[in-house]
Amino acid sequence: MIGERITHRMADGVRIPGTWRHAFICNGGRFFLTDLFIFADGLVDCWGLVTLDEFEEKLRSGWVATSFPEGADASAHGLADWKFAGPYTWVTPELLLAEVRDTVDQLNGRPDSTARCLAAVDVFLADRTEENRAAARAAYLAIPETQRHYALGDMDSKDWPLQALVAGPGGELESWSDEPVTQEDYDEALAYFEERARSIAERPSRVPADGPATPYAPAIHLYQTYPGDRESDPGTKALRNDYPAPVEADGVTYPSVAHAYWALSVADDDARAAVMAAGNPYAAQRLAAEATRRAGWEHARTAVMTGLLRAKYTQHPDLAEILLATGDATLIYDDAASGFWGDNGGRGRNWTGRLLELVRSELQAHRAGVPLPG
Repeated sequence: MIGERITHRMADGVRIPGTWRHAFICNGGRFFLTDLFIFADGLVDCWGLVTLDEFEEKLRSGWVATSFPEGADASAHGLADWKFAGPYTWVTPELLLAEVRDTVDQLNGRPDSTARCLAAVDVFLADRTEENRAAARAAYLAIPETQRHYALGDMDSKDWPLQALVAGPGGELESWSDEPVTQEDYDEALAYFEERARSIAERPSRVPADGPATPYAPAIHLYQTYPGDRESDPGTKALRNDYPAPVEADGVTYPSVAHAYWALSVADDDARAAVMAAGNPYAAQRLAAEATRRAGWEHARTAVMTGLLRAKYTQHPDLAEILLATGDATLIYDDAASGFWGDNGGRGRNWTGRLLELVRSELQAHRAGVPLPG
């Protein structure tokens, strides 16, 4: 539950809303109490920004800790050190992951597991088949166990009417008492939901005047790669500037965007030819670093890169399809050598990712027949 814990980060000039919760990071066998920051685009900061899939790996590996050995060292930076004595936790990797996924849905205004359960309950109440009850029951059990008491927003009844409804007369749930649901329990649950439906129907609508907010698509991480030959199915690896996709610019064909960028950056013609002929993008970068840079390059480089990316995806329709398939996701571009072009754990400017999103938007406009000025 987000509550008042509201934060944000800036990505590509866009304010990405987020929230945070406490967690332990296990580093070098020591447990550090810290804050876990969760953002609407599905990135989680657990001492470094990671995607939800990467976060799951952090949980499985124990980096984000959910169990604590007796006597293990623990620390709250700048506050205290201690050892665990009789530690008890009710959070598991599966439970924490489910809660984080719910939080991402909530930050986007999408139905979370609780809302999906209540929608399944509505379907059952409208058509009371055992198949619909089973679907509602499965949706209830998909709610993180720590959140089920809050599902109805009623701290007097908690979730007992929900349990009784999805279990049915004679049925049981894991969290129910040892006794099966009685007909009286079930009838009370039905009456509860009927009254709840009337109350909801009487509430005034609160639809925003300009429609609902657009949710944030899950961010896509474009990892540092070491490309070899061109692949038949490269996936998002093809979106890297060092991917071997020849680019023609001003009548000259370069082996990749990276070759073209570094060749165009140097002032001397001979050095430019050497960069262009380099065996791989890293050799091209190294040769360019040793040469004299063009005057004013620092201020012109984003325009040059924009033109090269437009050329790449115009000249390679198959790669344009890969870029278009990313939808409207934030593209996070790794670049260990540059905090300007890369993101580098949330601390770079990510200009390559930002320009890829710009070119993607232009491709989408072209596909939709939307004319672009100029």
